[in-house]
Amino acid sequence: MKKILIVTLTLMSLNAMAQNVMTPELLWKLGRVTPLGISKDGKNIVYQVATPSVEENKSNTKFYILPVNGGNPTEVASTKELLKDKNTSPDGKYTVYNEAVKIDKVHGKDFYPELEKSNVQIYNGLDYRHWDTWNEGTFNHVFYKENKEGATGIDILKGENFDSPQKPFGGDEDYIWSPDSKSILYVCKKKAGTQYAISTNTNIYEYNLETGKTSNRTEENLGYDIAPQFSPSGNLTWLQMKRDGYEADKNDLIVSFKGMKINLTANWDGSVDNYMWSADGKKIYFVAPIDGTKQLFEVNFPGLTKIAINVHQITNGDFDVNDLVGFSGDNLIVTRTDMNHAAEIFSYNLKKNSWKQLSNVNTATYNSLTLSKTKKRYVTTTDGKKMLVWVILPPNFDATKKYPTLLFCQGGPQSPLTQSYSFRWNFSLMAANGYVIIAPNRRGMQGHGVAWNEQISTDWGGQVMDDYLSAIDDVSKENYVDKARLGCVGASYGGYSVFYLAGIHNNRFKTFIAHDGVFNTQSMFGTTEEVFFNNWDFGGAYWEKENAVAQKSYTIFNPITLVDKWNTPILIIQGGNDFRVPIGQSQEAFQAAQLRGIKSRFLYFPEENHWVLKPQNAQVWQKEFYKWLKETL
Repeated sequence: MKKILIVTLTLMSLNAMAQNVMTPELLWKLGRVTPLGISKDGKNIVYQVATPSVEENKSNTKFYILPVNGGNPTEVASTKELLKDKNTSPDGKYTVYNEAVKIDKVHGKDFYPELEKSNVQIYNGLDYRHWDTWNEGTFNHVFYKENKEGATGIDILKGENFDSPQKPFGGDEDYIWSPDSKSILYVCKKKAGTQYAISTNTNIYEYNLETGKTSNRTEENLGYDIAPQFSPSGNLTWLQMKRDGYEADKNDLIVSFKGMKINLTANWDGSVDNYMWSADGKKIYFVAPIDGTKQLFEVNFPGLTKIAINVHQITNGDFDVNDLVGFSGDNLIVTRTDMNHAAEIFSYNLKKNSWKQLSNVNTATYNSLTLSKTKKRYVTTTDGKKMLVWVILPPNFDATKKYPTLLFCQGGPQSPLTQSYSFRWNFSLMAANGYVIIAPNRRGMQGHGVAWNEQISTDWGGQVMDDYLSAIDDVSKENYVDKARLGCVGASYGGYSVFYLAGIHNNRFKTFIAHDGVFNTQSMFGTTEEVFFNNWDFGGAYWEKENAVAQKSYTIFNPITLVDKWNTPILIIQGGNDFRVPIGQSQEAFQAAQLRGIKSRFLYFPEENHWVLKPQNAQVWQKEFYKWLKETL
């Protein structure tokens, strides 16, 4: 009897452990690690941890230092004295910073001061709103001042209605000092109004402190020029996209050397994310997508010698390398994620090719959970190509059981689908709720060559839709997939994919979820703020009747033309401050579903943009997501 009781208790204990899986509440208690740099003495990594508080509906941030070789972290009140200030000139005489400056008249009271209670905004061109913010006539400007008491700042873009740092996401990485402290280099798109909205032509400008004059260091390039750095020997380096209007163009690594601009990645079939020079100036280390992950690469810098330029992949595995923090001897300090783990700080030994995890902000939490398993699968597409598909299996997966299965449609459309860790579209959480996830690296994904990435432009409803269906059909051959319980979910371009597949899926799917998705390509072109994106990806404007490529985007590849074939429940989610995919897209889709008598729900977040950032809103998002799946799948 005693033995039976022990066995029973043991089984109960094991069962309880097996049920300890990721939940929405736990997901939003995880610390979010952001490295700030290596300390000035080279002994410590300085980083911050933001921990969301659902009760307070905000995140609380703490700062830590951690020895570069590992150990226990120490909380610090401030990081100011620990890190070298990149914004202080190398000679120590000046500080560079940025401030918002009112330049343009926009409000009624700007034009008519006597009508100060008017509530009117007046625009003469596009760029009247961007991302989630209306243009109120203020622009980010770069300033510098002497490091002495009473010094006043000098605006190096004085009177210009241009932004540096760039909106909406630019920071102080958009400006740097020259090594001799004689000039400031900054990133700026010097276009305004409608011209700003239709172009990606940012440049790197150099402002000379002595003369007060500005020169354009990248004038000949028409696409993005961003991320300026100087090599240890003083060579200006940056990332460059060649084509104006194409935000997902190949990102190349450029070095200015003795009057020549050397493209170190011109002959490499990939796109650079971020980079860092080696201390000796002989190599550049960079991160790039490759085969469904993000890995560390290196490229040598031969100068003008005849030595061949060679790009070499250094790391490999089912994880993403993300931030490049700095060097500690032979170790490169980075952050790493995978689909089961949020970012932590790691060191990679460049000589031994070995990893060491340094921070453990969330390790104890993950160690207490039964996590999902991710598997790579390669599927043959309808045009005979090999496509990577990530398959994420539930915790305690049992191949003899049948599981409801979700096809995940990635956004972008040219963003990679790698071993990243999302706090909304969290594969580990989806799997913990008992779903198998199918996440194809369909056409448009980076990390499979430039041609694969570019094929989706002007072909939104073409080959990529076949890729989705090839993925779901192939994995559905497995006995563990419940073919009667297939769902399809996605956001942004992934939301477009959901709307489009809802009209062509031939009853494969039992439910759909679309977040901030493009539903009507014509009204999308008419209301989105970065017009260059739709100009490129749709092939032009909807009124260009002789433009066959564009007309295909607005007819055949327009989800509204397929609504008569919709017959499946759909949850539609929208952020009120999303100006990239404005609210009308989801309103049109929901109205169509309702008027056609299709079970549908509209989940509206008035204060959110293209994402869901507030903790309590995020909890509602998760609860409604799984509630819908439970109801319909």
